[in-house]
Amino acid sequence: MKAIFWLICVPLCGPLAGCGWPPDVIAGAVVGTSAGSVAAIGRTPVDAVISLVSGKDCSAVRLEQHKTYCRPVEPKPEPPVFCSRSLGVVNCWSDPASLPDQPHGVADGPSALTPQQEADRTRRWP
Repeated sequence: MKAIFWLICVPLCGPLAGCGWPPDVIAGAVVGTSAGSVAAIGRTPVDAVISLVSGKDCSAVRLEQHKTYCRPVEPKPEPPVFCSRSLGVVNCWSDPASLPDQPHGVADGPSALTPQQEADRTRRWP
């Protein structure tokens, strides 16, 4: 609670009391905050607010990289083709469920995303 007081309440006390800050101090604070937030979270404070409200991962840094402003939702990956060994060759099947005797596949590994991978693929920001 003390940290919130010092970070938010104290800086606002000067302008609210009528003292005001010089424009160069305000400009320096805005530029410093923007540069620091881009370095820390990869987006400006305005981008962070837009991302928080929309639930999408939006950033001006993406625009500079010639990408869209908000990260598009990744499509679900295509299921891998099921391949099995045959006499001297490898046969690949688009629908392995239709095979009468479920042979072992050639490739070892998962054929679908884990729940953690699916959650990461469809995550909202932040």
